[in-house]
Amino acid sequence: MHQNDTTRHASAAALALALGAALTMSAAPVIAADAAKEKCYGVAMKGKNDCKAGAGTSCAGSSTKDYQGNAWTYVPAGTCEKTASPTSPTGMGQLKEFKEKKA
Repeated sequence: MHQNDTTRHASAAALALALGAALTMSAAPVIAADAAKEKCYGVAMKGKNDCKAGAGTSCAGSSTKDYQGNAWTYVPAGTCEKTASPTSPTGMGQLKEFKEKKA
């Protein structure tokens, strides 16, 4: 192996290591933020959900009614099941999708 080849391999390895470290560090705040929140079904207002609102929807902002049982929004961790949801079988937000109770 020539010195140029050795230098090229060392440079590529250093670049890969730096890129990996940068990606790891940039993902850390997202993981920490997600740990402080939980997905809560049945508490979002019409068009205000963060995601999941049934088949054929585009995700965020696609709920078609208030307190939709298959639409979730992020809430502070530990508060979902303490948040009112008039459509929920328990009357509170749920950590899993549910069918709305009949009014």
